[in-house]
Amino acid sequence: MGWVVCAGGGNNGGDGYVVARLALEARFDVCVIALGKPRAGGIAAAAAEAWQAAGGREITVEEAAVFAPDLIVDALFGIGLSRAPEGEAAGMIEAINAAGVPVAALDVPSGLFADTGAAPGPVVRAELTVTFIGLKPGLFTGKGPSVAGEIVFDRLGVPEGWKRDLRIAARRIPPSLADALLPARDRGAHKGLYGHVLVVGGNSGTGGAVRLAGEAAQRVGAGMVSVLTRPEHVTALLAARPELMAHATLDGTLPGVLAERAGVVALGPGLGQGEWGRRLWKQALALDKPTVLDADGLNLLAAEPRVRDNWVLTPHPGEAARLLDTTAADIERDRFAALARLVERYRAVVVLKGAGTLIGAPDDDPPYLCDRGNPGMASGGMGDALTGIIAGLLAQGLEPAAAARLGVWLHATAADRATGAGERGLLAGDVIAELRVLVNP
Repeated sequence: MGWVVCAGGGNNGGDGYVVARLALEARFDVCVIALGKPRAGGIAAAAAEAWQAAGGREITVEEAAVFAPDLIVDALFGIGLSRAPEGEAAGMIEAINAAGVPVAALDVPSGLFADTGAAPGPVVRAELTVTFIGLKPGLFTGKGPSVAGEIVFDRLGVPEGWKRDLRIAARRIPPSLADALLPARDRGAHKGLYGHVLVVGGNSGTGGAVRLAGEAAQRVGAGMVSVLTRPEHVTALLAARPELMAHATLDGTLPGVLAERAGVVALGPGLGQGEWGRRLWKQALALDKPTVLDADGLNLLAAEPRVRDNWVLTPHPGEAARLLDTTAADIERDRFAALARLVERYRAVVVLKGAGTLIGAPDDDPPYLCDRGNPGMASGGMGDALTGIIAGLLAQGLEPAAAARLGVWLHATAADRATGAGERGLLAGDVIAELRVLVNP
């Protein structure tokens, strides 16, 4: 098997020389393409000298095409990259991606920002990333999940205690959270113990959104779920899911009996931004009950900002951009910074959706990150399901931050379970069907 190691002039390139030397000693046919020379007297220079002393050889990009490797090792740039690769470096990244052979990246794929997951220019697309000493947040959010492939971690013998002197950028949501927050129910339990969720939305043509949110709340264990929607949706809702208590409002008035009975509000799925939706939005927020705000609920909030201490906001990057009066590209440039700004501006628990969903709260430092989920979730209704999941957990007594973390994990893990037949064609209903297993750990 032939290997080509693409080594930059920094410490990441030094790692590449070490890999090349070890591969050579293991009798692999290996060559190095050098992008710049390591600084004299540094660790990377010593690694390059050891490689040469072992009989290693360097080749050009043109020679590599003739060499026809079976594997490319990317060691061009490490964690210090802060701008898009240009010139010869950009050309080499493009050549790596065009080679049509598996790529293993050292620490992070070159072109990816290790701290944020942004990749403003060309970036190596790896099948495997071996990352060292600590997990890099950029591998798990933004562009990271698309380009890192399988992630393997090696502490390189650094003692566990070294972390005491570092600020942790994010925490991954642990699978044990479901066990901790969803204990077995008492044999004498009744539905009144597990809360009443009111789902508000479903303007003309979007009755499915409130059905998905309501059913998701039921599947995670809410005791009762009511839905307030347009009159034309009630019959279909009851036929499809008779356990939902469906109510109609023609003029956007929230009935007093629902306002009194509901303990948690899920506001926004299919709501619309017209007069009907706006009236319901104002009345539902005036209840001042624990609320999950999504979709047009967030768009209306962007137009009329306010602060509360008992709600969960669940924006995707486009909605987050409107909430912060910026662009989706700006949000994706640094998702961690955008999350912090959203939490600060709205004093809310915030779920910033996307690959590597982030969850922040006013008292959270660091934020949480979900490393579950898959591209099949890029289909209509997924956000409605998440809204219902979080609302259903709030109804059972979880605090907003805990409900958001567990809700995101359940949503993503259920989606992963539902991909047995493939990711393409995955529906929100498929995800909801998997929730029951996960909430009974």
